[in-house]
Amino acid sequence: MEIDSGNTAWVMTSAALVLLMTPGLAFFYGGMTRAKSVLNMMMMSFVSMAVVGVLWALYAYSLAFSDGGALNSVIGGLGDWGLVGLENQVDDGLPTLVFVAFQATFAILTTALISGAIADRAKFGAWVVFTVIWVTVVYAPLAHWVWGGGWIGEMGALDFAGGTVVHINAGAAALALALVLGKRKGWPRDPMRPHNLPFVLLGAALLWFGWFGFNAGSALAADGVAAVAFINTLVCTAAAAFAWIAVEKLRHGASTTLGIASGVVAGLVAITPACAFVTPIGAIVIGLITGVICAFAVSLKYKLGYDDSLDVVGVHLVGGVIGALMIGLVATTAVNEGGADGLLAGGGLELLGKQAVGVVASVIYSFVVSYIIGKLIDVTMGFRISEEDEVAGVDSTSHAETAYDFGSIHAGGAAGGIAAASSADSAPTKVEA
Repeated sequence: MEIDSGNTAWVMTSAALVLLMTPGLAFFYGGMTRAKSVLNMMMMSFVSMAVVGVLWALYAYSLAFSDGGALNSVIGGLGDWGLVGLENQVDDGLPTLVFVAFQATFAILTTALISGAIADRAKFGAWVVFTVIWVTVVYAPLAHWVWGGGWIGEMGALDFAGGTVVHINAGAAALALALVLGKRKGWPRDPMRPHNLPFVLLGAALLWFGWFGFNAGSALAADGVAAVAFINTLVCTAAAAFAWIAVEKLRHGASTTLGIASGVVAGLVAITPACAFVTPIGAIVIGLITGVICAFAVSLKYKLGYDDSLDVVGVHLVGGVIGALMIGLVATTAVNEGGADGLLAGGGLELLGKQAVGVVASVIYSFVVSYIIGKLIDVTMGFRISEEDEVAGVDSTSHAETAYDFGSIHAGGAAGGIAAASSADSAPTKVEA
């Protein structure tokens, strides 16, 4: 089959945009942590790129998207192990390897999302082991259920770009790991405020930028469906960001930069499954509802007692559930004949029921299996750093680095610099939290 150069160029560009989202997430999460653990937080995102990128090519893509034979409703096979034989394969005008690369960036980002729930207290090596196991036994099967010919997709539940596969999946896994590792020392008594809000805003901007590839690229073509997904990604996110800071103003008397950044991400999460199935007005409604609910949902951890460090549960799990369920209400075939009509478009409750089944199955499977993986790692090699290392900071104890060299700033110009250099061996640098 002849390659469609326009569609191929768009999907390749979208893959690059989605890959950029993981460094964007590193800045978003890194800015939200304390100064003594920012490098570790960013490393957890970057190592996800390294580990998952290799596993995806070796076998995870095959498990997610190849034919699983008699077991195809639950898992793919290993027929595409190592991507052997896919070099010259073309499907609907798109080289198969371009699709492989595009989907790899989704698996990378989803894995990295989980890390925000365990900031400040996870062993780096344990996190690497978790990523290897998790992408194999949680991400790949769930991606197959929804997109690879598995039972959720065959049932008729809709998820255009990853509400269940990415956000609900990551949010449920994040809750599981937060429970396995327990609370940070001093939480919730100590404030543990974000150390660098400009990093948070930069990360949110990069995520929003990359998300156009995430959603519109999932059309796998530069066509009208991609256009619908593109505009909905813009307007839903804008609505959610505004709704979040409006809630902040009413509740606390001030709208914050952390709030608008969180609202941006919440809106992006919610529109992901629905972006190609709803009108722009429907997308705005989803954004407004999500911004309000998620602004309240991030406080649940204080009432329920789980330490989700960077609000992965309140934003990704809750936002993903909202977006997936709203499809059952506001989806319409008027914008995409490949979708279905929700309740408000005259489709009755059938689609909403299918969406609910997909949501519940994703939450239960991801939470239970992720909790088991986390527990096994914890009882074998240990998942949490020691209390002493947590107090000192995971950057220095795990990576032998600090993000900021506070000890190099001295008064007195050149003389101060010389004095600092001469005393470097006798006075260790102090890094504040």
